[in-house]
Amino acid sequence: MRQSATNVMMVRPASFQFNHETAQSNEFQNNIEDLSREETLRIAQTEFDTMVTELTSHKINVLVVHDTISPEKPDAIFPNNWISMGQDGTMTIFPMKTKNRQLEKRKDIIEFIRDKYQVQKEMDLSHYEVMNKALEGTGSIVYDHIHKIAYGCLSPRTELDLFTDYCTQIGYEAVSFHSFDTQGTLIYHTNVVMCIGSGFVVIGMDTITDQEEREKLEAKFKASQLEIIYLTNEQILQHFAGNMLQVENMAGELFLVMSQRAFQSLTEIQKIQIEKYAAILPVSIDLIEKIGGGSARCMMAEIFLDKKHTI
Repeated sequence: MRQSATNVMMVRPASFQFNHETAQSNEFQNNIEDLSREETLRIAQTEFDTMVTELTSHKINVLVVHDTISPEKPDAIFPNNWISMGQDGTMTIFPMKTKNRQLEKRKDIIEFIRDKYQVQKEMDLSHYEVMNKALEGTGSIVYDHIHKIAYGCLSPRTELDLFTDYCTQIGYEAVSFHSFDTQGTLIYHTNVVMCIGSGFVVIGMDTITDQEEREKLEAKFKASQLEIIYLTNEQILQHFAGNMLQVENMAGELFLVMSQRAFQSLTEIQKIQIEKYAAILPVSIDLIEKIGGGSARCMMAEIFLDKKHTI
């Protein structure tokens, strides 16, 4: 098992804007009213293109898919929530919480993945949406692939029964907990709170107010021989410092991708801790973070599938 993928899929936005539907459970979103829709989209596309250029300049394989203009999908830039492409050849389609995010699950993208990669098995959990139940992919689940453990902080976007059932199906141990912001509201996604790389975990442990849950997590990390890099609530809630992803480039080098905002919030000690395991790769996505309520990790859907051989 590999902790990091060597390919990521990113979706270039066509209608990026403040999503009123998701704002009900995402406290990280901000509606910037003095920006027009056109200007918002233009800046978001520029930030997206710059991030892709930055990744590819470090020899990281990026599969860019273009969002369709109609129907409008304000959060299409965050594809990791609806699709995952696992190391065992399984492609999973996840149930999304809101109607306009359910539209992101495009059949043409699924067909494209089938054509380009070796998909051994498909799981479509979309039927849970009619029950208003959600499990939003690697937003809801942070994996320790090496030890086959899946971590999930429960929220309206991460239902406990779906989480545990899915983990059973894929053969991972499910570890659930609760994370709260400073107002006592459940944090909407696990990947906002924590990130696991090769040999380390970055986590906002102070968001987990239940002492038993904290101790359980710390015991799991130590048993897995992961160095725990503790983030403050401010780093998590104000700077998206938990929303990072470790990726591997074509030369086998490991990078921890994060936003410039997250990088600037890290202390020198935290940077040194991280750089023992992976090079830090910051990207500038200020507007996407502010309006979308998601950061660098959310923008990348890992592709662990093997490519098909062409004759």
